[in-house]
Amino acid sequence: MAETKREIERKYESDDSGLPDLTGIGGVAAVLDRGLVDLDATYYDTADERLTAASLTLRRRTGGSDAGWHLKFPVAPGVRDEIRAPLSDTVPEEIAALVRSRVRNTPLIPLVRLRSTRDVRHLVDAQGTLLAEASLDTVTAERLTGKRRTAQWTEIEVELADGGDPAVLDQLEKRLRKAGVRPAASPSKLARALELTAGRRRGGKTGPPRPATAGDHVLAHLRAQRDALVGLDPAVRRGLPDAVHRMRVATRRARSTLRTFGTVLDRTATDPVGAELKWLAGELGGYRDQEVLADRLTSALDALPPALVTGPVAERLTAWAAGRRRGAHGHLTGVLDSRRHLALLDSLDALLADPPLRGAAGKKPGKVLAKAVRKSERKLAAVMEQALELPPGDDRDAALHEARKKAKRTRYAAEAAAPALGTSARALTRAMKSLTTLLGDHQDGVMARRTLLELAAVAHAAGESTFTHGVLYGREEARAAALEAELPGRWKETGNAAAG
Repeated sequence: MAETKREIERKYESDDSGLPDLTGIGGVAAVLDRGLVDLDATYYDTADERLTAASLTLRRRTGGSDAGWHLKFPVAPGVRDEIRAPLSDTVPEEIAALVRSRVRNTPLIPLVRLRSTRDVRHLVDAQGTLLAEASLDTVTAERLTGKRRTAQWTEIEVELADGGDPAVLDQLEKRLRKAGVRPAASPSKLARALELTAGRRRGGKTGPPRPATAGDHVLAHLRAQRDALVGLDPAVRRGLPDAVHRMRVATRRARSTLRTFGTVLDRTATDPVGAELKWLAGELGGYRDQEVLADRLTSALDALPPALVTGPVAERLTAWAAGRRRGAHGHLTGVLDSRRHLALLDSLDALLADPPLRGAAGKKPGKVLAKAVRKSERKLAAVMEQALELPPGDDRDAALHEARKKAKRTRYAAEAAAPALGTSARALTRAMKSLTTLLGDHQDGVMARRTLLELAAVAHAAGESTFTHGVLYGREEARAAALEAELPGRWKETGNAAAG
Protein backbone atom coordinates (compact mmCIF):
# COMPACT_ATOMS: atom_id res chain seq x y z
CA MET A 1 0.00 0.00 0.00
CA ALA A 2 1.20 3.51 -0.79
CA GLU A 3 1.77 5.96 2.06
CA THR A 4 2.08 9.74 2.06
CA LYS A 5 4.77 11.84 3.69
CA ARG A 6 4.82 15.64 3.80
CA GLU A 7 8.32 16.72 2.83
CA ILE A 8 9.56 20.20 3.79
CA GLU A 9 13.08 20.85 2.61
CA ARG A 10 15.46 23.38 1.10
CA LYS A 11 18.28 22.83 -1.35
CA TYR A 12 21.49 24.83 -1.67
CA GLU A 13 24.43 25.10 -4.03
CA SER A 14 27.63 23.68 -2.60
CA ASP A 15 31.32 24.01 -3.34
CA ASP A 16 34.28 22.20 -1.85
CA SER A 17 33.80 23.88 1.55
CA GLY A 18 31.11 21.37 2.52
CA LEU A 19 28.48 21.79 5.25
CA PRO A 20 29.15 24.64 7.72
CA ASP A 21 28.79 24.08 11.46
CA LEU A 22 25.13 24.49 12.43
CA THR A 23 25.47 23.95 16.18
CA GLY A 24 23.58 26.53 18.21
CA ILE A 25 21.36 27.60 15.33
CA GLY A 26 17.57 27.26 15.64
CA GLY A 27 17.77 25.25 18.85
CA VAL A 28 20.34 22.81 17.45
CA ALA A 29 22.33 21.53 20.43
CA ALA A 30 24.31 18.89 18.54
CA VAL A 31 25.09 17.75 15.02
CA LEU A 32 25.29 13.96 14.82
CA ASP A 33 27.24 12.27 12.03
CA ARG A 34 25.09 9.49 10.52
CA GLY A 35 27.63 8.40 7.94
CA LEU A 36 27.48 7.95 4.18
CA VAL A 37 24.56 6.51 2.22
CA ASP A 38 24.65 5.51 -1.44
CA LEU A 39 21.43 6.23 -3.33
CA ASP A 40 20.53 5.10 -6.85
CA ALA A 41 17.39 6.64 -8.36
CA THR A 42 15.87 6.28 -11.82
CA TYR A 43 13.35 8.96 -12.75
CA TYR A 44 10.43 8.11 -15.03
CA ASP A 45 8.37 10.33 -17.31
CA THR A 46 6.75 10.31 -20.73
CA ALA A 47 9.02 10.99 -23.69
CA ASP A 48 7.60 14.52 -23.90
CA GLU A 49 8.15 15.04 -20.15
CA ARG A 50 4.54 15.66 -19.07
CA LEU A 51 5.22 15.00 -15.40
CA THR A 52 8.22 17.31 -15.35
CA ALA A 53 6.16 20.06 -16.98
CA ALA A 54 3.70 19.77 -14.07
CA SER A 55 6.53 19.79 -11.47
CA LEU A 56 5.85 16.14 -10.60
CA THR A 57 8.67 13.67 -10.04
CA LEU A 58 8.41 9.89 -10.21
CA ARG A 59 11.37 7.76 -9.26
CA ARG A 60 12.44 4.27 -8.32
CA ARG A 61 15.18 4.47 -5.71
CA THR A 62 17.36 1.94 -3.94
CA GLY A 63 19.59 2.62 -0.95
CA GLY A 64 18.77 4.48 2.23
CA SER A 65 15.89 3.87 4.61
CA ASP A 66 13.08 4.59 2.14
CA ALA A 67 13.89 2.47 -0.90
CA GLY A 68 10.92 2.13 -3.23
CA TRP A 69 8.82 4.15 -5.63
CA HIS A 70 8.31 7.85 -4.84
CA LEU A 71 5.87 10.24 -6.50
CA LYS A 72 6.16 13.87 -5.41
CA PHE A 73 3.43 16.51 -5.72
CA PRO A 74 4.24 20.20 -5.17
CA VAL A 75 2.22 21.79 -2.36
CA ALA A 76 4.04 25.11 -1.85
CA PRO A 77 7.59 26.39 -2.40
CA GLY A 78 9.85 23.92 -0.61
CA VAL A 79 6.90 21.70 0.37
CA ARG A 80 5.91 18.47 -1.39
CA ASP A 81 3.74 15.46 -0.66
CA GLU A 82 5.68 12.28 -1.33
CA ILE A 83 3.62 9.19 -2.13
CA ARG A 84 5.64 6.04 -1.40
CA ALA A 85 5.12 2.48 -2.57
CA PRO A 86 7.27 -0.64 -2.04
CA LEU A 87 10.08 -1.50 -4.42
CA SER A 88 9.04 -3.41 -7.54
CA ASP A 89 10.25 -3.80 -11.12
CA THR A 90 7.39 -1.80 -12.65
CA VAL A 91 5.46 1.29 -11.61
CA PRO A 92 2.95 0.18 -8.93
CA GLU A 93 -0.71 0.62 -9.92
CA GLU A 94 -1.46 2.91 -6.95
CA ILE A 95 1.29 5.24 -8.20
CA ALA A 96 0.40 4.92 -11.89
CA ALA A 97 -3.22 5.85 -11.12
CA LEU A 98 -2.13 9.17 -9.63
CA VAL A 99 -0.50 10.27 -12.89
CA ARG A 100 -3.07 8.73 -15.25
CA SER A 101 -4.82 12.03 -16.03
CA ARG A 102 -1.53 13.35 -17.42
CA VAL A 103 -0.01 10.18 -18.86
CA ARG A 104 -3.17 8.41 -20.11
CA ASN A 105 -2.05 5.76 -22.61
CA THR A 106 1.45 7.14 -23.11
CA PRO A 107 4.16 4.87 -21.63
CA LEU A 108 6.36 5.95 -18.74
CA ILE A 109 10.02 5.46 -19.59
CA PRO A 110 13.31 5.82 -17.65
CA LEU A 111 14.46 9.38 -18.27
CA VAL A 112 17.36 10.11 -15.92
CA ARG A 113 19.46 8.12 -13.49
CA LEU A 114 20.88 9.86 -10.42
CA ARG A 115 23.52 8.22 -8.24
CA SER A 116 24.28 10.10 -5.05
CA THR A 117 26.62 9.68 -2.14
CA ARG A 118 24.89 11.34 0.80
CA ASP A 119 26.83 12.52 3.87
CA VAL A 120 24.09 12.71 6.52
CA ARG A 121 23.94 14.88 9.66
CA HIS A 122 21.12 14.86 12.23
CA LEU A 123 20.44 18.20 13.89
CA VAL A 124 19.05 17.57 17.38
CA ASP A 125 18.00 19.72 20.33
CA ALA A 126 19.16 19.45 23.95
CA GLN A 127 16.80 16.52 24.57
CA GLY A 128 18.07 14.64 21.53
CA THR A 129 14.93 15.29 19.49
CA LEU A 130 15.54 15.45 15.75
CA LEU A 131 14.91 18.96 14.38
CA ALA A 132 16.16 18.50 10.83
CA GLU A 133 18.41 16.40 8.66
CA ALA A 134 21.21 18.09 6.73
CA SER A 135 23.11 16.30 4.03
CA LEU A 136 25.89 16.94 1.58
CA ASP A 137 25.04 15.14 -1.67
CA THR A 138 27.58 14.34 -4.37
CA VAL A 139 25.49 13.62 -7.45
CA THR A 140 26.18 11.97 -10.79
CA ALA A 141 23.39 12.30 -13.36
CA GLU A 142 23.00 10.32 -16.56
CA ARG A 143 20.35 10.97 -19.20
CA LEU A 144 18.86 7.68 -20.38
CA THR A 145 17.22 8.92 -23.59
CA GLY A 146 18.79 10.36 -26.72
CA LYS A 147 22.45 11.22 -26.34
CA ARG A 148 23.46 9.77 -22.95
CA ARG A 149 25.10 12.85 -21.45
CA THR A 150 26.27 12.94 -17.85
CA ALA A 151 26.75 15.69 -15.27
CA GLN A 152 28.10 15.99 -11.73
CA TRP A 153 27.54 18.43 -8.90
CA THR A 154 27.40 18.76 -5.12
CA GLU A 155 24.50 20.21 -3.16
CA ILE A 156 23.32 20.69 0.40
CA GLU A 157 19.85 19.57 1.41
CA VAL A 158 18.13 20.43 4.70
CA GLU A 159 14.88 18.59 5.47
CA LEU A 160 12.63 19.42 8.40
CA ALA A 161 11.87 16.57 10.80
CA ASP A 162 8.28 15.26 10.82
CA GLY A 163 6.11 17.67 12.80
CA GLY A 164 8.93 20.20 13.08
CA ASP A 165 8.66 23.99 13.11
CA PRO A 166 9.48 25.49 9.68
CA ALA A 167 11.03 28.45 11.50
CA VAL A 168 14.00 26.18 12.16
CA LEU A 169 14.71 26.11 8.43
CA ASP A 170 14.62 29.93 8.30
CA GLN A 171 17.23 30.18 11.03
CA LEU A 172 19.42 27.52 9.48
CA GLU A 173 19.23 29.31 6.13
CA LYS A 174 20.50 32.53 7.69
CA ARG A 175 23.54 30.63 8.94
CA LEU A 176 24.10 28.95 5.58
CA ARG A 177 23.86 32.26 3.72
CA LYS A 178 26.29 33.85 6.13
CA ALA A 179 28.71 31.03 5.34
CA GLY A 180 28.37 31.82 1.63
CA VAL A 181 25.94 29.02 0.78
CA ARG A 182 23.19 30.05 -1.64
CA PRO A 183 19.80 28.50 -2.48
CA ALA A 184 19.91 26.10 -5.43
CA ALA A 185 18.90 27.56 -8.77
CA SER A 186 16.93 24.41 -9.65
CA PRO A 187 13.93 23.27 -7.57
CA SER A 188 14.99 19.61 -7.58
CA LYS A 189 17.79 17.25 -8.50
CA LEU A 190 15.79 16.04 -11.48
CA ALA A 191 15.30 19.58 -12.81
CA ARG A 192 19.03 20.23 -12.52
CA ALA A 193 19.88 16.92 -14.17
CA LEU A 194 17.57 17.64 -17.10
CA GLU A 195 19.12 21.07 -17.56
CA LEU A 196 22.71 19.88 -17.41
CA THR A 197 22.30 16.74 -19.50
CA ALA A 198 20.33 18.54 -22.21
CA GLY A 199 23.58 20.06 -23.39
CA ARG A 200 22.24 23.58 -22.77
CA ARG A 201 20.58 25.60 -20.05
CA ARG A 202 16.84 25.57 -20.36
CA GLY A 203 15.11 28.89 -20.68
CA GLY A 204 12.59 30.03 -18.09
CA LYS A 205 8.98 29.03 -18.43
CA THR A 206 6.99 31.17 -20.80
CA GLY A 207 3.25 31.33 -20.63
CA PRO A 208 0.80 31.70 -23.50
CA PRO A 209 0.64 35.11 -25.20
CA ARG A 210 -1.59 37.76 -23.66
CA PRO A 211 -5.21 37.27 -24.85
CA ALA A 212 -6.11 39.81 -27.54
CA THR A 213 -9.23 38.52 -29.29
CA ALA A 214 -12.50 37.10 -28.03
CA GLY A 215 -11.29 33.67 -29.05
CA ASP A 216 -8.08 34.11 -27.05
CA HIS A 217 -10.05 34.90 -23.88
CA VAL A 218 -12.48 32.03 -24.25
CA LEU A 219 -9.73 29.51 -25.01
CA ALA A 220 -7.62 30.76 -22.10
CA HIS A 221 -10.54 30.20 -19.72
CA LEU A 222 -11.30 26.78 -21.18
CA ARG A 223 -7.64 25.82 -20.96
CA ALA A 224 -7.59 26.75 -17.26
CA GLN A 225 -10.56 24.44 -16.61
CA ARG A 226 -8.92 21.59 -18.54
CA ASP A 227 -5.77 22.08 -16.46
CA ALA A 228 -7.85 22.01 -13.27
CA LEU A 229 -9.55 18.74 -14.28
CA VAL A 230 -6.18 17.13 -14.93
CA GLY A 231 -4.50 18.60 -11.87
CA LEU A 232 -7.29 17.74 -9.41
CA ASP A 233 -7.53 14.10 -10.52
CA PRO A 234 -4.87 12.86 -8.05
CA ALA A 235 -6.41 14.90 -5.21
CA VAL A 236 -9.81 13.27 -5.80
CA ARG A 237 -8.21 9.83 -5.81
CA ARG A 238 -6.39 10.63 -2.57
CA GLY A 239 -9.59 11.88 -0.94
CA LEU A 240 -8.18 15.33 -0.19
CA PRO A 241 -10.63 17.88 1.27
CA ASP A 242 -12.77 19.80 -1.23
CA ALA A 243 -11.13 18.07 -4.22
CA VAL A 244 -14.38 16.59 -5.58
CA HIS A 245 -16.17 19.93 -5.26
CA ARG A 246 -13.37 21.81 -7.03
CA MET A 247 -13.27 19.28 -9.86
CA ARG A 248 -17.03 19.49 -10.32
CA VAL A 249 -16.82 23.30 -10.47
CA ALA A 250 -14.09 23.09 -13.12
CA THR A 251 -16.24 20.66 -15.09
CA ARG A 252 -19.24 22.98 -14.93
CA ARG A 253 -17.14 26.00 -15.85
CA ALA A 254 -15.78 24.22 -18.91
CA ARG A 255 -19.28 23.16 -20.02
CA SER A 256 -20.64 26.64 -19.40
CA THR A 257 -17.87 28.14 -21.53
CA LEU A 258 -18.78 25.90 -24.45
CA ARG A 259 -22.51 26.64 -24.12
CA THR A 260 -22.26 30.38 -23.48
CA PHE A 261 -19.77 31.45 -26.11
CA GLY A 262 -21.33 29.76 -29.13
CA THR A 263 -20.47 32.71 -31.37
CA VAL A 264 -16.79 32.07 -30.62
CA LEU A 265 -16.64 28.24 -30.64
CA ASP A 266 -18.82 26.27 -33.04
CA ARG A 267 -21.30 24.31 -30.94
CA THR A 268 -21.80 21.65 -33.58
CA ALA A 269 -18.23 20.63 -32.74
CA THR A 270 -18.26 21.38 -29.00
CA ASP A 271 -21.68 20.01 -27.97
CA PRO A 272 -20.43 16.39 -27.85
CA VAL A 273 -17.66 17.50 -25.49
CA GLY A 274 -20.21 19.44 -23.46
CA ALA A 275 -22.35 16.32 -23.14
CA GLU A 276 -19.40 14.40 -21.72
CA LEU A 277 -18.66 17.23 -19.31
CA LYS A 278 -22.28 17.03 -18.13
CA TRP A 279 -21.82 13.30 -17.54
CA LEU A 280 -18.66 13.88 -15.50
CA ALA A 281 -20.29 16.64 -13.46
CA GLY A 282 -23.15 14.27 -12.67
CA GLU A 283 -20.78 11.55 -11.48
CA LEU A 284 -18.93 14.03 -9.27
CA GLY A 285 -22.17 15.64 -8.13
CA GLY A 286 -23.66 12.48 -6.65
CA TYR A 287 -20.72 12.15 -4.27
CA ARG A 288 -20.59 15.84 -3.43
CA ASP A 289 -24.34 16.30 -2.90
CA GLN A 290 -24.42 13.34 -0.54
CA GLU A 291 -21.52 14.82 1.42
CA VAL A 292 -23.24 18.21 1.75
CA LEU A 293 -26.58 16.68 2.73
CA ALA A 294 -25.05 14.47 5.43
CA ASP A 295 -23.22 17.46 6.92
CA ARG A 296 -26.39 19.57 6.89
CA LEU A 297 -28.54 16.98 8.65
CA THR A 298 -25.85 16.13 11.19
CA SER A 299 -25.33 19.80 12.06
CA ALA A 300 -29.09 20.35 12.36
CA LEU A 301 -29.44 17.38 14.71
CA ASP A 302 -26.48 18.49 16.83
CA ALA A 303 -28.08 21.92 17.21
CA LEU A 304 -31.31 20.54 18.75
CA PRO A 305 -31.80 20.70 22.53
CA PRO A 306 -31.50 17.19 24.02
CA ALA A 307 -35.17 17.28 25.07
CA LEU A 308 -36.18 17.35 21.37
CA VAL A 309 -34.14 14.27 20.44
CA THR A 310 -36.08 11.04 20.89
CA GLY A 311 -35.11 7.61 19.66
CA PRO A 312 -31.91 6.53 17.88
CA VAL A 313 -32.03 9.39 15.36
CA ALA A 314 -28.27 10.00 15.40
CA GLU A 315 -27.52 6.31 14.90
CA ARG A 316 -29.98 6.11 12.00
CA LEU A 317 -28.47 9.19 10.37
CA THR A 318 -24.92 7.90 10.79
CA ALA A 319 -25.85 4.54 9.29
CA TRP A 320 -27.62 6.23 6.38
CA ALA A 321 -24.64 8.48 5.63
CA ALA A 322 -22.16 5.60 5.91
CA GLY A 323 -24.27 3.42 3.64
CA ARG A 324 -24.43 6.11 0.98
CA ARG A 325 -20.74 6.89 1.33
CA ARG A 326 -19.66 3.26 1.20
CA GLY A 327 -18.22 2.53 -2.17
CA ALA A 328 -18.66 6.11 -3.41
CA HIS A 329 -14.94 6.81 -3.49
CA GLY A 330 -14.29 3.55 -5.30
CA HIS A 331 -16.96 4.43 -7.84
CA LEU A 332 -15.38 7.84 -8.47
CA THR A 333 -11.97 6.23 -8.93
CA GLY A 334 -13.52 3.89 -11.47
CA VAL A 335 -14.98 6.88 -13.31
CA LEU A 336 -11.57 8.58 -13.45
CA ASP A 337 -9.96 5.36 -14.72
CA SER A 338 -12.64 4.77 -17.34
CA ARG A 339 -12.01 5.01 -21.06
CA ARG A 340 -14.86 7.50 -21.23
CA HIS A 341 -13.17 9.94 -18.86
CA LEU A 342 -9.75 9.63 -20.49
CA ALA A 343 -11.38 10.14 -23.88
CA LEU A 344 -13.01 13.31 -22.53
CA LEU A 345 -9.60 14.66 -21.52
CA ASP A 346 -8.25 13.79 -24.96
CA SER A 347 -11.21 15.59 -26.56
CA LEU A 348 -10.52 18.73 -24.54
CA ASP A 349 -6.86 18.61 -25.56
CA ALA A 350 -7.83 18.22 -29.21
CA LEU A 351 -10.36 21.05 -29.00
CA LEU A 352 -7.77 23.40 -27.51
CA ALA A 353 -5.11 22.35 -30.01
CA ASP A 354 -7.39 22.92 -33.01
CA PRO A 355 -10.35 25.02 -31.82
CA PRO A 356 -13.48 25.22 -34.01
CA LEU A 357 -13.47 29.00 -34.13
CA ARG A 358 -16.33 31.03 -35.56
CA GLY A 359 -16.29 34.54 -37.00
CA ALA A 360 -16.62 36.35 -33.67
CA ALA A 361 -13.49 34.66 -32.35
CA GLY A 362 -11.21 37.07 -34.21
CA LYS A 363 -13.01 40.20 -32.99
CA LYS A 364 -12.13 42.38 -30.03
CA PRO A 365 -13.35 40.72 -26.82
CA GLY A 366 -15.37 43.54 -25.27
CA LYS A 367 -18.54 43.46 -27.35
CA VAL A 368 -18.47 39.73 -28.12
CA LEU A 369 -18.10 38.57 -24.53
CA ALA A 370 -20.44 41.20 -23.10
CA LYS A 371 -23.17 40.16 -25.53
CA ALA A 372 -22.84 36.51 -24.48
CA VAL A 373 -23.00 37.43 -20.80
CA ARG A 374 -26.10 39.59 -21.33
CA LYS A 375 -27.80 36.73 -23.15
CA SER A 376 -27.11 34.47 -20.17
CA GLU A 377 -28.51 37.14 -17.83
CA ARG A 378 -31.74 37.37 -19.86
CA LYS A 379 -32.27 33.61 -19.64
CA LEU A 380 -31.76 33.75 -15.88
CA ALA A 381 -34.19 36.67 -15.54
CA ALA A 382 -36.96 34.82 -17.38
CA VAL A 383 -36.64 31.74 -15.16
CA MET A 384 -36.19 33.70 -11.94
CA GLU A 385 -39.20 35.94 -12.47
CA GLN A 386 -41.36 32.94 -13.31
CA ALA A 387 -40.23 31.19 -10.12
CA LEU A 388 -40.99 34.20 -7.93
CA GLU A 389 -44.56 34.33 -9.28
CA LEU A 390 -45.30 30.73 -8.27
CA PRO A 391 -46.81 29.89 -4.89
CA PRO A 392 -44.64 27.92 -2.43
CA GLY A 393 -44.55 24.24 -3.27
CA ASP A 394 -42.95 21.64 -5.51
CA ASP A 395 -43.35 23.67 -8.70
CA ARG A 396 -41.63 26.67 -7.15
CA ASP A 397 -38.87 24.49 -5.73
CA ALA A 398 -38.22 23.06 -9.21
CA ALA A 399 -38.24 26.51 -10.79
CA LEU A 400 -35.82 27.90 -8.21
CA HIS A 401 -33.51 24.94 -8.80
CA GLU A 402 -33.56 25.73 -12.54
CA ALA A 403 -32.86 29.39 -11.71
CA ARG A 404 -29.89 28.29 -9.65
CA LYS A 405 -28.42 26.47 -12.64
CA LYS A 406 -28.97 29.51 -14.86
CA ALA A 407 -27.39 31.77 -12.22
CA LYS A 408 -24.33 29.53 -12.06
CA ARG A 409 -23.99 29.65 -15.82
CA THR A 410 -24.19 33.45 -15.75
CA ARG A 411 -21.61 33.56 -12.97
CA TYR A 412 -19.23 31.35 -14.92
CA ALA A 413 -19.77 33.45 -18.05
CA ALA A 414 -18.92 36.60 -16.12
CA GLU A 415 -15.81 34.94 -14.67
CA ALA A 416 -14.63 34.00 -18.15
CA ALA A 417 -15.25 37.53 -19.43
CA ALA A 418 -13.76 39.35 -16.43
CA PRO A 419 -10.19 39.62 -17.80
CA ALA A 420 -11.61 41.48 -20.81
CA LEU A 421 -14.57 43.35 -19.28
CA GLY A 422 -13.02 44.26 -15.94
CA THR A 423 -15.02 45.81 -13.08
CA SER A 424 -18.52 45.23 -14.45
CA ALA A 425 -17.94 41.50 -14.96
CA ARG A 426 -16.36 41.13 -11.53
CA ALA A 427 -19.33 42.88 -9.91
CA LEU A 428 -21.72 40.58 -11.75
CA THR A 429 -19.67 37.56 -10.64
CA ARG A 430 -20.00 38.63 -7.00
CA ALA A 431 -23.73 39.23 -7.35
CA MET A 432 -24.27 35.84 -8.99
CA LYS A 433 -22.20 34.11 -6.32
CA SER A 434 -24.42 35.64 -3.64
CA LEU A 435 -27.57 34.60 -5.50
CA THR A 436 -26.40 31.04 -6.16
CA THR A 437 -25.42 30.66 -2.50
CA LEU A 438 -28.96 31.53 -1.42
CA LEU A 439 -30.55 29.34 -4.10
CA GLY A 440 -28.16 26.51 -3.23
CA ASP A 441 -29.15 26.71 0.42
CA HIS A 442 -32.79 26.53 -0.68
CA GLN A 443 -32.18 23.45 -2.86
CA ASP A 444 -30.20 21.74 -0.10
CA GLY A 445 -33.22 22.29 2.14
CA VAL A 446 -35.51 20.66 -0.44
CA MET A 447 -33.26 17.59 -0.50
CA ALA A 448 -32.99 17.58 3.30
CA ARG A 449 -36.79 17.52 3.71
CA ARG A 450 -37.11 14.62 1.26
CA THR A 451 -34.43 12.68 3.11
CA LEU A 452 -36.04 13.35 6.49
CA LEU A 453 -39.31 11.90 5.20
CA GLU A 454 -37.46 8.77 4.04
CA LEU A 455 -35.64 8.41 7.36
CA ALA A 456 -38.87 8.96 9.29
CA ALA A 457 -40.58 6.20 7.29
CA VAL A 458 -37.75 3.79 8.14
CA ALA A 459 -37.92 4.76 11.83
CA HIS A 460 -41.71 4.37 11.90
CA ALA A 461 -41.48 0.91 10.33
CA ALA A 462 -39.01 -0.07 13.06
CA GLY A 463 -41.38 1.15 15.77
CA GLU A 464 -39.21 4.14 16.68
CA SER A 465 -40.29 7.69 17.44
CA THR A 466 -40.40 10.06 14.46
CA PHE A 467 -40.86 13.17 16.62
CA THR A 468 -37.31 14.45 16.04
CA HIS A 469 -37.61 13.94 12.28
CA GLY A 470 -40.70 16.13 12.39
CA VAL A 471 -38.90 18.83 14.36
CA LEU A 472 -36.03 18.87 11.86
CA TYR A 473 -38.49 18.92 8.96
CA GLY A 474 -40.31 21.88 10.48
CA ARG A 475 -37.07 23.79 10.93
CA GLU A 476 -36.15 23.13 7.31
CA GLU A 477 -39.56 24.43 6.22
CA ALA A 478 -39.09 27.59 8.26
CA ARG A 479 -35.62 28.08 6.82
CA ALA A 480 -36.96 27.65 3.28
CA ALA A 481 -39.71 30.21 3.92
CA ALA A 482 -37.16 32.73 5.20
CA LEU A 483 -34.96 32.19 2.16
CA GLU A 484 -37.89 32.60 -0.22
CA ALA A 485 -38.88 35.82 1.55
CA GLU A 486 -35.33 37.11 1.05
CA LEU A 487 -35.19 36.20 -2.63
CA PRO A 488 -37.02 39.20 -4.19
CA GLY A 489 -34.67 41.65 -2.51
CA ARG A 490 -31.61 39.61 -3.42
CA TRP A 491 -32.80 39.36 -7.00
CA LYS A 492 -33.28 43.15 -7.13
CA GLU A 493 -29.72 43.64 -5.85
CA THR A 494 -28.49 41.27 -8.53
CA GLY A 495 -30.29 43.26 -11.20
CA ASN A 496 -28.70 46.48 -9.93
CA ALA A 497 -25.24 44.88 -10.08
CA ALA A 498 -25.88 43.72 -13.64
CA ALA A 499 -27.05 47.18 -14.66
CA GLY A 500 -23.99 48.75 -13.11
